[in-house]
Amino acid sequence: MTEKPEYAHNTTGVIPHLVVNGAREAIDFYIRAFGATKVMEMPAEDGKRLLHGQILINGGPLMLCDDFPEYRGGAATEYPKNTPITLHMAVPDVDASFAQAIAAGATEAMKPADMFWGDRYGQVRDPYGHLWSLSTPSKPGAVVTNGC
Repeated sequence: MTEKPEYAHNTTGVIPHLVVNGAREAIDFYIRAFGATKVMEMPAEDGKRLLHGQILINGGPLMLCDDFPEYRGGAATEYPKNTPITLHMAVPDVDASFAQAIAAGATEAMKPADMFWGDRYGQVRDPYGHLWSLSTPSKPGAVVTNGC
C-alpha cells in the first residue's frame, strides 16, 4: 500500500495552478500520463466540480481546479486550445515518458530527439491544452536533476 503524500500548503517556490474544465478527469489523466500521485481533492458545493486539487508529478506539486465563473461575475473562462505556457519535467527516460503520455491521451507536439544542449527532449499537449516538455540528458555522464 502506498502512503498518501502530505498535503503541502506551505511550500516554497512557484507551484503551477491550472484551471481546467473537468479537474477530476484531469487528475486521472495526469496519473495515467505522468505517474502523478493524488494528494487531495476539495469538492465544490455542487458535488461535481473541484474547488481545489493537488497532485505530485515528478516529485513536485501541481494544483488545479475547475472553472468557477460565478466567482468572476458569471463570465466563463475561454480556454485556449493551446495555452501559452509549458510545464517541464526532467525524466529518467524521455522516450518511455513520451509514450506513456501519448497512450494516456496526450497528443504529440514534438517527437523526442537529441538536442544540441545535451538533452533528449520532446513535447506533448494534454487534453486541456497545456504543453508539457520532457527531457533526459543524452550526453555521457550527464545527470537528471530537478533544478536548472
